[in-house]
Amino acid sequence: MTTGLSSPVVHFPDVLVHWPWSRRINPHFAEVKAESDAWIESFRCFDARGIRAFNRCNFGLLSSIAYPLMSKDHLRTACDMMNLFFVFDEYTDEAGVDTVRELADIVMDALRNPRLPRPVGENVLGEIAKQFWQRAIKTASRTSRRRFVETFDAYVDSVIDQAQDRSHDCIRDVETYMDLRRLTIGGKPSFAMLELAMDLPDSIIEHPIMEHLTEIVLDLIILANDMYSYNKEQAAGDDDHNIITVIMHHHNETLSGAMAWVEDELRRLVDEFLHLISREPFWPDACLDEKVLEYIGGLGNWVRANDCWSFESGRYFGKDGLKVQRERQIELSPRLTKVC
Repeated sequence: MTTGLSSPVVHFPDVLVHWPWSRRINPHFAEVKAESDAWIESFRCFDARGIRAFNRCNFGLLSSIAYPLMSKDHLRTACDMMNLFFVFDEYTDEAGVDTVRELADIVMDALRNPRLPRPVGENVLGEIAKQFWQRAIKTASRTSRRRFVETFDAYVDSVIDQAQDRSHDCIRDVETYMDLRRLTIGGKPSFAMLELAMDLPDSIIEHPIMEHLTEIVLDLIILANDMYSYNKEQAAGDDDHNIITVIMHHHNETLSGAMAWVEDELRRLVDEFLHLISREPFWPDACLDEKVLEYIGGLGNWVRANDCWSFESGRYFGKDGLKVQRERQIELSPRLTKVC
């Protein structure tokens, strides 16, 4: 970070120059995004601000880059999931612990009982989750269905923990923050989407090598996401759940020092992932088949997808995303002063 007469300038490293997965997009993108967005909008669950935020996020784009080879039906499942994430996040982002727990219970009950009608007067999240999962289970494999419900349960529980931290103005240290963030990022439910057309046994997903690869990918996504989202979050005074704030708070670092820490960690993780998948033998305790290699490739592609979407959507940089992607820098926005 450099300081001039204007706002400080934050620089973003490009750590994926040699990442083997290049940007691809699903050919069903436009059609499926339109269908999924229209479905969510039919619930009328957003106010004007929420609608603008929803359109800026363009989660259909993220799904279509993250799953470029999916069938149309499976891409619809992935897009619906991303939109469910968004609605749940909107309803819980500033809510108290009890409210978040109530909404988490509603969503999980709907996922576990998708054929039952939702109670009259219930929050709309129940019906959204039910309809999403009713459609998804028609084409999803048995193992992907089970894995998704299990990992989504862990995700909503982590959002309750985040709300608990928020209620106490708690800023976790690096280790405990990353433990929680690996859940709140929603990565594992998203990775379950990679299995929609597969029946991968637990022995593969829970193999130590696969678990290690998965954690590396989660951390690459988390660190990049926190780096790109930091300016938007700090400007709104909502940056306690961000690795940049964690580093500055617990390591007594400047913003530039925290950014440098994240860059070093990103580069280390990239090198570690590429080294692991290039080793011979790569998987000493199992014979890798085509589906397992496809799943690992899907993990790697998620890193590229997250990076591309961060600039191509309006989520973090508004209309300037492609410019920021080229120039790799932004001016830090002033922090809003809250009126009591």
